[in-house]
Amino acid sequence: MENDLNARLLELQSQIEMLKEKVETLESRKKDQLSIAIVSGDLDKILAAMIISVAAAAMDTSVKLFFSFWALSALRDKKKKVEGKDFISKMFGFMLPRGKNRLKLSKMNMCGMGPLMIRYLMKKQNVLSLEQMFREAGELGIEITVCEMSMNLMGFKPGEIIDYPNLRFAGAATFVADAGESSIQLFI
Repeated sequence: MENDLNARLLELQSQIEMLKEKVETLESRKKDQLSIAIVSGDLDKILAAMIISVAAAAMDTSVKLFFSFWALSALRDKKKKVEGKDFISKMFGFMLPRGKNRLKLSKMNMCGMGPLMIRYLMKKQNVLSLEQMFREAGELGIEITVCEMSMNLMGFKPGEIIDYPNLRFAGAATFVADAGESSIQLFI
């Protein structure tokens, strides 16, 4: 009986050691990296994503942002125009905000007064503007991936996207691969 108990204990200890090794292996695969999927085009949510991103990058964490669906509005350059869009693409372009300064708040938009109030308070309290956050993000090496499928669905073209130093166009599989390597994943 005592031999059976000792054999079971040895087997359990062996299994625990194997599990510890597997956990260590899995943990060592994760990078000090933050991956954020951004699908909302609301000003407050884009602000939150950028504040978190810039803070993480300032702490030497690698940051990868994946802009998809409504969030693409924040990446549209109001000065850039493209040709060759079909009717539906033109309608999406007309109905959706063109750029960071045209985004609405998710709550208390108040016919456009909400974003003006937020921007006023940010300036008054010396908080970087969204434009400055994007500039800082570029300087810190934050990568932005623009979802090609969302662009195609909404009729956006690469030529109307902002100039950004670490910008690429790819699909959801790229985000999934990045997120799989990341120690932190967020969805906004």
